[in-house]
Amino acid sequence: MHRIFVLLLSLVLSELVLAQTPEQQGLEIAQEGDRRDSGFVDSRADLTMLLKNRHGDESLRHIRIRTLEVEGDGDKSMSIFDKPFDVKGTAFLSYSHKTGSDDQWLYLPALKRVKRIASRNKSGSFMGSEFAYEDISSQEVEKYTYKYLRDEACGERECFVIERYPVDEYSGYTRQVAWIDKQEYRPAKIIFYDRKNALLKTLVYNNYNQYLGRYWRAEKMFMENHQTGKSTLLTWTNYKFANAFTDRDFDRNSLKRAR
Repeated sequence: MHRIFVLLLSLVLSELVLAQTPEQQGLEIAQEGDRRDSGFVDSRADLTMLLKNRHGDESLRHIRIRTLEVEGDGDKSMSIFDKPFDVKGTAFLSYSHKTGSDDQWLYLPALKRVKRIASRNKSGSFMGSEFAYEDISSQEVEKYTYKYLRDEACGERECFVIERYPVDEYSGYTRQVAWIDKQEYRPAKIIFYDRKNALLKTLVYNNYNQYLGRYWRAEKMFMENHQTGKSTLLTWTNYKFANAFTDRDFDRNSLKRAR
């Protein structure tokens, strides 16, 4: 009797899964990834940004990143540039939101002025890199609608392949195709399509490390722009959690005192 019950239950669950639409499957994958990455409270890390133009010329920037989770909304983050000298003291503050446009400000020490990044400029380049302002905000589930495409190998692992469509009308993308690790629900690769639906950029994540026994962070993030031939390599080091950051560390006045 017990075996028959288990068999019937398995059949019912299988039919429920099969009954899901690709849109529901895509959304569930995104929600599970978000659930697994929630609860870290705050973090800090060092970052190098290696910019390369189509001729192979390189420039390197050193940045410190602070992040604060906000209950019921997106994350707050602060990026502080330490090198080279011409960008030293530049600071970028971002408030991500689950709905509506993000709030972002840039402090330029040469002008001693805080500049607000208009929501319609979110597709612009972040400090000359191949990452747009919208790429470096926290990727809240509500910012996109989704569609599951297929399962596929990604290196030595298996991935879900989903397509996501920005909700914000000012996004620089019509769609993104993302490969999500089926075991850990962390991104492996994202392909971006511009407003004309033409191939624009590819972002590849490598060298994941796990922190606090739960949270995965990629050490390397390589963005290649297929239209310009430029690329940007982000290398993350020295992650530290439980820093006791507060909202005061992320208010607008903190931009000017960021050191």
